[in-house]
Amino acid sequence: MAVADSPAHARLMDGVYRRQRHIYDLTRKFYLLGRDGLIAGLAVPPGGSVLELGCGTGRNLALAAERYPQARFFGLDISRVMLETAEKRMRREKIAGKVRLAEADASAFDAEKLFGSRRFDRVFLSYALSMIPPWERTIAAALDCVAPGGSLHIVDFGRQERLPGWFRTGLTHWLAAFHVAPRDSLREVLESECERRGASLSFDSRFCGYAVQAVVRVPG
Repeated sequence: MAVADSPAHARLMDGVYRRQRHIYDLTRKFYLLGRDGLIAGLAVPPGGSVLELGCGTGRNLALAAERYPQARFFGLDISRVMLETAEKRMRREKIAGKVRLAEADASAFDAEKLFGSRRFDRVFLSYALSMIPPWERTIAAALDCVAPGGSLHIVDFGRQERLPGWFRTGLTHWLAAFHVAPRDSLREVLESECERRGASLSFDSRFCGYAVQAVVRVPG
């Protein structure tokens, strides 16, 4: 399991996104496939709570808040500059009162201290695990925050197993330039966590393996 130096990783992410954050949502919509499907599949119960790990610019939280107006939303990110952009979005869309944001490492955080709550009905990660070095630990931390009867939702880059070799090679090199690495053993790690916790897993490979979408349901 990779271990990250949180301050160093925070500085790296700030450096990567200090300028990119201004065009992030405009450009990422063309290749971060499956994000809207994840939000639609959250099926947040009325009055429920939702936590996003690696919330970035707040794009997903804003869309989720629009879709589930009776829910409460929380987000954390290790990058201060991305959180600044997210905070501006929440104020601009007049939802700052229902979305709480915090600066924290998704692999090691205290939800109670950050948000005053230990458990959430829905927890999700959208193209975040591929940017977090201790990603296995992040999955465990995310599941620790899921309330009984709740669920963890993940969408991220897949193995591209049904795409041409030249595409896979090019995509891997291009993503590496942004410190992104698809987690090829994601399914196995999730299966292991589910067995340990008595949870159930739904795992789908989409767009010829370009992306994967997973849902872990925690017993009530």
